[in-house]
Amino acid sequence: MDMHQAFLQELEMEMVNTRKTLERVPEKMDWTPHPKSMTMGRLAQHLAEIPDWVAKTIEQDEHDLAPVGAPPYNPQPAKTAKEALDLFDRNLAAARKSLAGTSDAHLMKPWSLLMGGKIMMTLPRTAVLRNFVLNHNVHHRAQMGVYLRLNDVPVPSVYGPSADEGRM
Repeated sequence: MDMHQAFLQELEMEMVNTRKTLERVPEKMDWTPHPKSMTMGRLAQHLAEIPDWVAKTIEQDEHDLAPVGAPPYNPQPAKTAKEALDLFDRNLAAARKSLAGTSDAHLMKPWSLLMGGKIMMTLPRTAVLRNFVLNHNVHHRAQMGVYLRLNDVPVPSVYGPSADEGRM
């Protein structure tokens, strides 16, 4: 199996679990467990945005979070759970298309993250996909699981049974 096909297979597996988690988000979009934490709506929005980094990583050589002469990246929290799910589905469709259409050689090429025109980091695209898409997704999905638990919303089974869903 080619590397880009393996990434696509792993993306599919992880995003099924992310979608299951987003489907459980209650309409408490302003709720937050702590003043330093993201709101439920911002966290749902962030989970919905993460698949977009696949296309950005494959189709661009760099991405600037605060381009010179343009407004900086300023994501807005999702207003509804449906809004977050719709964005997630659109971004995942684009991610699938980008991954399916790339090559292993392209995934080994460098990609840079910039801030105000200054390079913050440069990594092979494979490292960006692993760390800023897949691992990042797992981290925030688990965070959303805690948000769900604190709001008495059943946490979905992800890698195995949850306390709410028991045996699969």
